[in-house]
Amino acid sequence: MIYTQDHKLYYRFDAETMVIEAWGTDSLRVRSWLVARMPPDDWALTEPVCNSDAVVELQKNGEVVVQGVIQNGKISARLDMNGKLVFENQEGKVLLEEYYRNRKEYNFLPGKVPSGFASALEIEAREFMPVAGDNYMLTMRFEANPTEKIYGMGQYQQPYLNLKGCELELAQRNSQASVPFALSSLGYGFLWNNPAVGRVCFARNLSVWTAQATDKLDYWITAGEKPADILASYARVTGNVPMMPDWAMGFWQCKLRYQTQEELLEVAREYKRRNVPLSVIVIDFFHWTCQGEWKFDPVYWPDPQAMVDELKQMGIELMISVWPSVDQRSENYAEMEEKGYLIRTERGHRISMMFYGNTIHYDATNPEARKYLWNRIKENYYVYGIRTFWLDEAEPEYTYYHYDHYRYHKGSSAAIGNIYPAMYARTFYEGMLEEGQKNIINLLRCAWAGSQKYGALVWSGDIDSSFPSLRNQFAAGLNMGLAGIPWWTTDIGGFHGGDASDPEFRECFIRWFQYAAFCPVMRLHGDREPHAEPLDTRPGATGGGVCNSGAENEIWSYGQEIYQICRKYILIRERLQPYLQQLMLAAHQCGMPVIRPLFFDFPQDTACWEIEDQYMFGPEILVAPILYYKSRCRKVYLPSGCQWRNPWNNRMMEGGQTVEAEAPVAQIPLFIRGDSRVAIL
Repeated sequence: MIYTQDHKLYYRFDAETMVIEAWGTDSLRVRSWLVARMPPDDWALTEPVCNSDAVVELQKNGEVVVQGVIQNGKISARLDMNGKLVFENQEGKVLLEEYYRNRKEYNFLPGKVPSGFASALEIEAREFMPVAGDNYMLTMRFEANPTEKIYGMGQYQQPYLNLKGCELELAQRNSQASVPFALSSLGYGFLWNNPAVGRVCFARNLSVWTAQATDKLDYWITAGEKPADILASYARVTGNVPMMPDWAMGFWQCKLRYQTQEELLEVAREYKRRNVPLSVIVIDFFHWTCQGEWKFDPVYWPDPQAMVDELKQMGIELMISVWPSVDQRSENYAEMEEKGYLIRTERGHRISMMFYGNTIHYDATNPEARKYLWNRIKENYYVYGIRTFWLDEAEPEYTYYHYDHYRYHKGSSAAIGNIYPAMYARTFYEGMLEEGQKNIINLLRCAWAGSQKYGALVWSGDIDSSFPSLRNQFAAGLNMGLAGIPWWTTDIGGFHGGDASDPEFRECFIRWFQYAAFCPVMRLHGDREPHAEPLDTRPGATGGGVCNSGAENEIWSYGQEIYQICRKYILIRERLQPYLQQLMLAAHQCGMPVIRPLFFDFPQDTACWEIEDQYMFGPEILVAPILYYKSRCRKVYLPSGCQWRNPWNNRMMEGGQTVEAEAPVAQIPLFIRGDSRVAIL
């Protein structure tokens, strides 16, 4: 049965109810459920929308409604009596349609072709398979267009920018961020608005989305003439990123791990002595007394206020690492357990990680737990004037990724676990907002749809220190931007390993540093070899002295040649501050990614849809990073429609051609639009 109510289009058959409604500009939301009432959660679709412009029409054959159409601006959905949906743009071009292979047959209006056809396969587009409780394992199938290109979806450790032909796990892991928003070359964006663990496969014959355990189907689709239109519509319904503070646009210094207050201050002082601009310096993990106590170990960090004050006098912000893990020995564990502020386990002991202790994570889906953690942060860090935090372990990370084993305040991990990083970011965002802070930014190792509105700067996790890893981050960063997460960064040089005596790593470090100068945030971090010993090796020792440290990781740690190259790119970054402010304003106001593939700014140039190893840093700077060892030149495509200037030699070239760009070890290939006033050198 097809019917309309309150400018919405409904379908009912047996136990299923489905509603299609306008949801923001040129956009529709689809929900389907088998329970008595529609489950109420909006998940990522948190922002208020105006839906008064939707037009709904019912077409009848006699007294029977055989088709319903809902139109909202540039998108419309056609619903037939089989319950099949087809989405079209304002020109009648099919954007997406459900995959329907069934033997149901109905009489349609004269001259109207049914959108499905009879088939002995008996495959439904929307399939609900019962699991425990009121949850179902959900499968959603769509027809595939073999020529389509698909981007976004968050961050995966693979080198593919175009995700057509890829299968992706919809789950959070260290270095993997599932942000289920896809941008299509056909002119639409699609949000799988479901935080359940699952999978998606963008195959040639069909596209399939699955959720392990859920109570409803929920997705959102928008149409746009350009990728920028699609991203802007998506930001309006999931939330805009805050305006990045000016101090965050410079160079960030970090390593695994500064062990004492004096060590960290001496690094900051050395940057000052060398007259090298430094915006942020970071204190990594195990500066605390115990996991889940969220405070400085006074043995190694005796005067936090004096430390913060000295750094601020040098114009440097301090970022503090926070973990969501709570050790069973923590002074807060018993209270948090009693009040239900910890994640629960379905079997065995309540342990999710065994890193320097048996720990479980706080439950970020519980509003009271979020308030509890923020109060600890406020009294132990924020009081000193620390205004930015590194929210590590944000997936959260488990020793064993058995998603059905963990249960949250909001539901099982299998059903809602992907939302954890967004709620972790929300914990700090709302606490800082309540304190009157503006332009909030915190660093997280993971994200979900909507994380951007909570000031989440996402980094790509504990990745390998190698050229293949750099190539993976290149694709990951661009797809994160196209998934609506404009603030993104990497550990320059990678995290795991990296020995300053290794020639290949040294060159990888240089190329990574050059690339990072043209990323949303330029941040140096890594666990370098060889390791330093813990400060306290006595049996039974506790606190910040028990964890070891990596080798030095400052820009002068790699010799004079590399130091001079790094210094040059830090200064380039400083010169770009006015341009960066423009890019961050566009991200804040319109959801524009800071780094994006060529097709984003040149969608009419078909060649730009084929280029996967170049990108635009905003609308005016083309970046062609060196991603292979010993490469000293590379081919660069210059998009048509404008001229391009090579800033290294000031040579002007016409767009629409491929050129050979020189790339000596100290130089990254760059091209600037011919009419741009951006100054790099």
